[in-house]
Amino acid sequence: MKPIKEGKVREVYDNGDSIIMVATDRISAFDVILKNKIVNKGAVLTQMSKFWFDFTSDIMPNHMLSCDVKDMPEYFQNEEYKGKSMKVKKLTMLPVECIVRGYITGSGWASYKETGLVCGIKLPEGLKESDKLPEPIYTPSTKAEIGDHDENISFERSIEVLEKEFPGKGEEYAKALRDNTIALYKKCADYALTRGIIIADTKFEFGLDEDGNVVLADEMLTPDSSRFWPLEGYEAGHGQPSFDKQFVRDWLKANPDSDYLLPQDVIDKTIAKYLEAYKLLTGKDLEIQ
Repeated sequence: MKPIKEGKVREVYDNGDSIIMVATDRISAFDVILKNKIVNKGAVLTQMSKFWFDFTSDIMPNHMLSCDVKDMPEYFQNEEYKGKSMKVKKLTMLPVECIVRGYITGSGWASYKETGLVCGIKLPEGLKESDKLPEPIYTPSTKAEIGDHDENISFERSIEVLEKEFPGKGEEYAKALRDNTIALYKKCADYALTRGIIIADTKFEFGLDEDGNVVLADEMLTPDSSRFWPLEGYEAGHGQPSFDKQFVRDWLKANPDSDYLLPQDVIDKTIAKYLEAYKLLTGKDLEIQ
């Protein structure tokens, strides 16, 4: 079988009436696929998404059907795909990435320092780096092709983007994306705090099923799509240590001549962070079934 779509980390296979999504052990940073593999990273992403899809099924439907390779074609029933593969519903994907920020950091902090705004949203004066926001903010972006950067857009612009593709439905879909994004974030961020993790920000993707219902899709609240900070030691006023790819990004920034090749100790520390986040959030060690 050949993937019908290959992303920076994921491979997507057509399975007739469903899709098989495989999270590989590739890692990307600054929209570039690195030369190293991070063993078990794909399994962490898939199993963590499964955990969150189950956890939020009361808020809205999601695309997950099964994470057991026995429910997939024979091609996937081997060690290479075990734990990394998810059988999902076929959806018409909506062309907006749904980003929600509960804390001010990263590009949001850089923008706020300059203008007092984040993606066009005015925030209170006097915020410090890594401060918790009074309320989570929704800052959508357009989806870019591999090699390009996603573009932050306003909520009003998201209506236009959706209206162009789904005439007469732009505002309805834009509101559904915004409201579901905030609701999902609030439930999961509150839970994560009880497990010792701050979810500073994250992104969701959604699609439409055959009846036109909005369905949660892609990955969910993984270290690749989110900023996870340890609650212990959290203090606003500076950057925070993280459980995500920030460790890799920081090393690459400090080593501009690396040609996107990581040393082994950075690889080991990265997967250790992913596994630690998985255990904290789910309460169990990663088991690949």
